[in-house]
Amino acid sequence: MEVLYFLIPLSLAFVGLGIVIFFWAVKSGQYEDLEGPAHRILFDDDQPVRKPEKTEEATGKDRDRKQGG
Repeated sequence: MEVLYFLIPLSLAFVGLGIVIFFWAVKSGQYEDLEGPAHRILFDDDQPVRKPEKTEEATGKDRDRKQGG
């Protein structure tokens, strides 16, 4: 029962902190453009991403030499 004297104010503090964080996010513009990122992933980038060149480590040649094969 005595633990409730600690847990109730702690839970109220967490709720208050959540409300403060929510209002800060709204004020800083976090919720202004909800559809933009969803549409952005549908379009390709203008420049294609370069694939990394294969090295000896990636092809396994170095491993084969160490094993004697």
